[in-house]
This record gives sequence, structure tokens and C-alpha cells, in this order.
Amino acid sequence: MARAQGARAQMALAYETVYGTPPVSGFRLMPFARTTLGSEQPLLESELLGYGRDPLAPIKDAVTADGEVVIPIDVEAFGFWLKAAFGQPVTSGTTPKTHTFQSGNWTLPSMAIETAMPEVPRFAMYSGCVLDQLTWQMQRSGLLTATARLVAQGETIAAATAAGTPTALGLQRFGHFNGTVKRNGSSLGNVVSAEITYSNNLDRIETIRGDGRIDGADPAMAALSGRIEVRFSDTALITQAIDGTPCELEFNYSLGANASFTFTAHAVYLPRPRIEIAGPQGVQATFDWMAAKAASPARMCTAVLINTLAAY
Repeated sequence: MARAQGARAQMALAYETVYGTPPVSGFRLMPFARTTLGSEQPLLESELLGYGRDPLAPIKDAVTADGEVVIPIDVEAFGFWLKAAFGQPVTSGTTPKTHTFQSGNWTLPSMAIETAMPEVPRFAMYSGCVLDQLTWQMQRSGLLTATARLVAQGETIAAATAAGTPTALGLQRFGHFNGTVKRNGSSLGNVVSAEITYSNNLDRIETIRGDGRIDGADPAMAALSGRIEVRFSDTALITQAIDGTPCELEFNYSLGANASFTFTAHAVYLPRPRIEIAGPQGVQATFDWMAAKAASPARMCTAVLINTLAAY
């Protein structure tokens, strides 16, 4: 009897034209490290009395379909997750192509995502997937990945794939070694680590339906926050925090002129941190920053992905 193994699992993704309706073609094979995307339906314990000490059968509750996908930050496939987070990009150039994603869009695309375990076989199609949150970390070493949190409408299980033969993408990963952090256009030194979290704060439309699914997931007020940990060497960031003025933070990865990813938070506000001396080692300061809509450009953040892919 075959047993499911993660090494043989695959993930295919396509954008939906109609929310909750997977397309019949156009799926792309997505690289991923792990996923918790799934559907669950809890049981409600019976509260009725008068039938003895043994309880009556439980009742099924509503269906919840959501989860996280850990993905590599790479040159091509990561753009599909950026489109899910920010909406349709503006693409320009010939070779390479420059794909510009901007915050503030009122509508977000929905996706159909199929996870495949061919040895069982089990092919789970998650329809109506909308991206709720995208987060990643910058550090000196290790594997560079991001976590996409999704809200789906439902799950359909089949013994055969509904994604056909997904189109494979070229995999070219960015690494932590390729990352830089800039503040107001200049390199920010002494950065030990950084964390970026973009949230769409989805509002689940939990209407009464016979199948227990949601009617949709609408984006509410967006939020962009994070953390930077620096070796305490000057008072520039402390002064900014005290003054309450914003700065622009740019997080960049580059593999050359034809492959780069730049994420810019245009108006970042820093809190006044506690500076602790924990011992004889170097002193570090941690800033839990928050971003807001800037005066120019009139948005909170911009993501630019440069590659040779024609469009998303």
C-alpha cells in the first residue's frame, strides 16, 4: 500500500476568473517548502438532557478552509504571490521585464490551489484562495523563504488531478547573501536582522449557506509592519523615533541586472526602543516599526520584481 510522502507532493496554482470556481487550464507548478493549507469541520458536542449519561451524536459545525504556505523568494514564482497580495502589477520593459506591484488596490485576485499526493492518490483543490498575509525575514545566513497565509472558500478532494499538466517555472532563488537594507536611499549599516509583514486583514463573509462555506474574503485596511534589529552604533534611528518623523526603508535582493526584487516601505515610523546592556557583548536595539501611506508616492509600499517573465 502506497504511503504519502512530502517529497512527492506538488502544488499547482492558477488565478480564478470567478471567485470559488477553479479554471480548467492555466495552472503553474509552484515551488514550496511546506504547507498547512487544508479544510476542517469541527464537531459540536450535544447539549441535550434526558437521554441518560451517554451523550447523543455530535453535530457538524461550519467548514473552515485556510492555512499557510512556505515559499522560496525567487525570481519568477514569487511574483504570483505578490500579485495575490497586491493585485495586478504594471509590467514594463522588453528584456528584462519590470513588474511593479503597489499597495492600496481595492480588489484582490482569488486563486485555485491544488496540492497533490499522487501515491495515495489524493488531489485537494482549494478554490477561492485569497492572500491574507505575506511575511519574511532578512538575516545573515540560512534559506530565504516567505510565508503566505491564505483564506480559502472550500476544498474538493479527488483521485485525479484537476490542474492538468501545470507549467513549470524556472527556479532561481534569492539568498540572504544577496540582501541589502537602505534607509532614505542610503545603506543602513549594523543591521543584524529584519522582518517584514504585509497584511490585507481579510474579512470573511460568513453567510448562511447549505454547504457551510464562506461567500468571500474581502480586504479591509491593509497593514505593513516589521522589525529591525541593529547593533547600537549611532543615534540616527533613536533621533528619528523621538522626533516622530517617517523614513523610507528599502529591502533589496539582487542576482544581477535581469533578476532582482525590491520592496520599499515609503513612510516608516519607528518607536522609541529600550536600550538594554545585557552583558559584555555588543549592545543591540530593536525597532518594531509601522508603515503608513506616504505623501509621495501616495501609497504605503511598492514591490518591484525584475525577471524575464512576460506577465503575471
